[in-house]
Amino acid sequence: MRKIGVLTSGGDAPGMNAAIRAVVRYGISVGLEVYGIERGYKGLIGGAIKRMDNRSVSGIIQRGGTVLKTDRCPEFKELKYQKRAIDVLNAFGIEGLIVIGGDGSFRGVKDLKNNFQYPGIGIPGTIDNDLGYTNYTLGFDTACNTVLWAINNLRDTMTSHDRVCIIEVMGRKCGDIAIFSGLAGGAEILLVPEVEVDLEKTSKKILQNEIKGKKSDIIILSEGVCDAEVLKEELEKRTGLSIRTVKLGHIQRGGMPTMADRVLGSRFAVKAVDLLKQDKGARAVGIKNNKIIDVDIEEALAAPRELSKSLYNLVISLSN
Repeated sequence: MRKIGVLTSGGDAPGMNAAIRAVVRYGISVGLEVYGIERGYKGLIGGAIKRMDNRSVSGIIQRGGTVLKTDRCPEFKELKYQKRAIDVLNAFGIEGLIVIGGDGSFRGVKDLKNNFQYPGIGIPGTIDNDLGYTNYTLGFDTACNTVLWAINNLRDTMTSHDRVCIIEVMGRKCGDIAIFSGLAGGAEILLVPEVEVDLEKTSKKILQNEIKGKKSDIIILSEGVCDAEVLKEELEKRTGLSIRTVKLGHIQRGGMPTMADRVLGSRFAVKAVDLLKQDKGARAVGIKNNKIIDVDIEEALAAPRELSKSLYNLVISLSN
């Protein structure tokens, strides 16, 4: 294999630039030509491809987002667009592809392999940490630290006014951002999609805390449970208290990546390049027990994401 391509797809995640940088510089160091594909699968279909060198990735390791840009491409599920992508890759002589993204991006790697026997490697780049085959995904650590920053700031003002605050965080149907940031931020109440919400119990805890003299609670709400405003209305009815809400939204996706995400992105990238050099395709890299692993892309997509019950229970026990 002489030429490889790299793209970022779906939602951006801090650490993607560290991975791009490592793909380019390590790839060149082992004798490969590396091509950057802009705006994910949509850019691939459109031929938005450029050769990259060491200078192309100078000064990007500390930047959030992705210098290759990203986009969602629902049409890539259709065979004719996959065929178009293969034609473009062949026209540039690109013999293998590294895709940085989440489960939707991985499905593109799977389809190219199943339908055209084209080799691709998936790097898990999503703040949600919702891929079950790996302990951590790229961007998760930075997103949690962004949430923690918000918790710290909001606790100051909520304590000053004796107020309860609901902080809605991202994660889709995975509660990991809520659990990890809730534990690190000392949240009083944690609501995640994996555990059925008991509004009566939640309301009682808020009122009991007030009786004990604790009048400012931080409630961490994962977006997969419900909207913060819906929860606010329900809790205000049951407690009679005035509750504030903060929806962090896309602020969680941006910002300077942490040391952990810069290192993880670099380690993922080196493994991905090595797999292509070994003519291995349709694999997904990940991390288990601090060791970089690779699994079949089908296995990666099929692996269930399970709630970390021990961490969840720890948050609950420490919040009493």
